[in-house]
Amino acid sequence: MRLFFALWPPRETALALERWAQGLEGRRTPADKIHLTLAFLGEAEAQKAIAAARRVQAAPFRLPLEQASYWSHNGIVWAGPRQIPGELSRLAEMLQLELYKESFILERRPFAAHVTLVRNASARQPLPALPRVEWPAQEFALVNSSGSSYQTLERFALD
Repeated sequence: MRLFFALWPPRETALALERWAQGLEGRRTPADKIHLTLAFLGEAEAQKAIAAARRVQAAPFRLPLEQASYWSHNGIVWAGPRQIPGELSRLAEMLQLELYKESFILERRPFAAHVTLVRNASARQPLPALPRVEWPAQEFALVNSSGSSYQTLERFALD
């Protein structure tokens, strides 16, 4: 299983982001796959990941999507907050700590709160203004990525 933990937006938010990306060149992320990755595990044992996630204690929060940008090193157009909300940072840090306790080895780079909207994008600038959207984060999920499909294995409430 290729596993990752992520936040999923409300359907209306995902649809608004998908519509925003329609005018951009590249491979656009369909609405049902728009998410913010908290931790990528790769090939991993789901039960150990679930055990770690059940120990995470974090508060719900709102995720602001205030900016869109292009990363030239990997050809991605993304959206995200100007500054990572404290609650999101704490969630990502706590999840990483609990995964470490279960012997998961994660990437050693700083957490970058971003939502990938277009891959193989051209560097056409400037990007249009993002739509105003609501993204209340009240849970996170463990997801299995098999090819082009995602399967949610378990959801974990933020409270």
